Amino acid sequence: MINICLFGAGRIGAIHAACVNQHADVRIRYVVDVYAPAAEKLALECAATVTDPQTALADPEIDGVIIASSTDTHADLIEQAALAGKAIFCEKPIDLDIDRVRHCLAVVEKTGVLCAIGFNRRFDPQFEKLKRAIEQSRVGQVEIISITSRDPSPPPVEYIKVSGGLFRDMMIHDFDMARWLLDEEIVEVFATASCQVDAAIGEVGDVDSALVTLKTASGKLCQINNSRRAVYGYDQRIEVFGSKGMIQANNNLESNLVVTGEHGSLSEKPQHFFLERYAQAYRLELDNYVSCLRGEAVPVASADDGMRALLLADAALRSLQTGHAVIL
Repeated sequence: MINICLFGAGRIGAIHAACVNQHADVRIRYVVDVYAPAAEKLALECAATVTDPQTALADPEIDGVIIASSTDTHADLIEQAALAGKAIFCEKPIDLDIDRVRHCLAVVEKTGVLCAIGFNRRFDPQFEKLKRAIEQSRVGQVEIISITSRDPSPPPVEYIKVSGGLFRDMMIHDFDMARWLLDEEIVEVFATASCQVDAAIGEVGDVDSALVTLKTASGKLCQINNSRRAVYGYDQRIEVFGSKGMIQANNNLESNLVVTGEHGSLSEKPQHFFLERYAQAYRLELDNYVSCLRGEAVPVASADDGMRALLLADAALRSLQTGHAVIL
């Protein structure tokens, strides 16, 4: 039996716990959360024990940890788990400060523990097929990638205040996707953004609408567009244009029903939000982590990937602030 300690009993923690419970030989042994009612409820569902970080990490029977707690706890828990010799899965981002991330990764490297980062979109079946199509040269030489990611509605302003902002919180997934699909490091970042959806977001110093252009050393381009509001649902699309043509990964719809009449055809809206859109990706992501614990695989998204996505987010913010492209 593989034993895991889960840090964080909120929405994401519950998703990961459900994915773990699908494996007969893996169990959540401990749940750790500062909010006792949530910890007790999830622990009851998993037949686990509520405890504190020190007790959990000192238990020699714990093989790995899943870190799904608030962002400000990630780096400390990664370091504590690494020093305790536990294999790590951590939600993004590792931290909002790049120097703190570098220090954290140095501890991980020194201890040699496994550390996977929760860039779940790499596991989405559509995006995986897109990646394979690129590798098979079905579009020839990749020239331009376009990534669209729009939320159905903005989060509460109280969340915005602690999120690190749109680039570090929302677009960081798209930065990772760009690196993964381009298979080449980014050398230039240019960002423009504004606040068009919710004035309160601008009042706390963030933006809700953004465009970022990325360029690699060989000249490949990627444009990312984000919005905190899409009235028709959760908009998640990627287009890859190359020397031999184009390939697209379009939205998952609520159903494939299409109604056709004298005025045209009407299809369903995109799935409402990330819980529905990436349900399968979350399961496959945890499958990969479990395979890593068994020694059968390596992380699809590593701690280094987490750091590099944050570097791009920071560069985008600097570009927005200066009005100039940032050279990396």
